[in-house]
Amino acid sequence: MPEADDLSLLVEAARAAGEISRAYFRRAPKTWEKPDAAGPVTEADIAVNEMLEERLRAARPGYGWLSEESPDDPARLEAARVFIIDPLDGTRAFIEGDHSWAHSLAVADRGEIVAAAVYLPMTDRMFAAARGAGATLNGAPLGVSDAHGLEGARVLATRAQFEPWFWAEARVPKVERRFRSSLAYRLCLVSEGRYDAMLTLRPTWEWDVAAGALIVGEAGGRVTNRRGARLRFNSGTPQVDGVVAAGPALHAEIIGRLA
Repeated sequence: MPEADDLSLLVEAARAAGEISRAYFRRAPKTWEKPDAAGPVTEADIAVNEMLEERLRAARPGYGWLSEESPDDPARLEAARVFIIDPLDGTRAFIEGDHSWAHSLAVADRGEIVAAAVYLPMTDRMFAAARGAGATLNGAPLGVSDAHGLEGARVLATRAQFEPWFWAEARVPKVERRFRSSLAYRLCLVSEGRYDAMLTLRPTWEWDVAAGALIVGEAGGRVTNRRGARLRFNSGTPQVDGVVAAGPALHAEIIGRLA
């Protein structure tokens, strides 16, 4: 089964990434700002990316490559399968010494994610999924919450997502809002049922959400863009139009209440 083989490859690579990143964590790694206000990056991001690209592309030379820390290669658009990688998701948390950052690795097949691993090295939490095979955390099955009502739901999002103009008739729901720097980790927390939903309502880079989207879906949840449309990956411009992830009933309510 190609998905199972790819998942094993991703899990092993994610653990190897963790060995590298732990060596930099809380040791004052070199840090700089990306051009065009694209956020911070550290020498750990680059070291992990170089290892992953060498390792994964050697194992699957026919796959395309899309990573936050690599120059975009248009050849990926011609590949049937593509690695979609965020070498270190949650770089701000990493810099601040917080544990909630992750390595996010996925494989897309003709626009659909078929294998995914999200690894939190400092807590040794490995979230993983293959298409049609369910999602796991350190080998144990995952399942989303069965929350039905948005009012009072536990939602992972930034404060900006609850500005009135995002919501129909400016009726902003009253939720228990929390935040994690890593979008991949936010999605995994939904897959685990620890939170009921996550949402981001602005254009979102594919590498931030590719792996987590499959993990939520295989845990029984629904993941779409902000308009309720299915997510597609490996686009020419590798962004999706926001992300809404939750159990099926709550997801439908969120989409229905968005402007």
